[in-house]
Amino acid sequence: MTAQEHPIHYIEIVTPDIDNLCTIYTKSLGIQFSSMVPELGNAKVSELPGGITIGIRAPMHETETPVVRTYLLVNNLENSVKEAAQSGANILLDRMEIPGRGIIAIYEIGGIQQGLWQIV
Repeated sequence: MTAQEHPIHYIEIVTPDIDNLCTIYTKSLGIQFSSMVPELGNAKVSELPGGITIGIRAPMHETETPVVRTYLLVNNLENSVKEAAQSGANILLDRMEIPGRGIIAIYEIGGIQQGLWQIV
């Protein structure tokens, strides 16, 4: 699947209340979550219909605040990061490999964090 066919790849929710949020999603959407997945920051993960994955995890350090971050599937991460920076985005994470899943980057613009994901 290319980025043009389905741009949303992963929805990451960072919260100190993982279990309660998973329960709400399970009850309201009828989805089930995995046990913690180490390569996704110990997120509990669920595959949504249509191929979108949702992950709910705790903050990984003291300064990480709760956030909902959508990762868009891109064909060329390097170019997409460069284009975001040229448009005024603050690059928070330039590039990080997630073993077996791809490479990601995160930027912020207008107070909104956006993730980019390239499957390699």
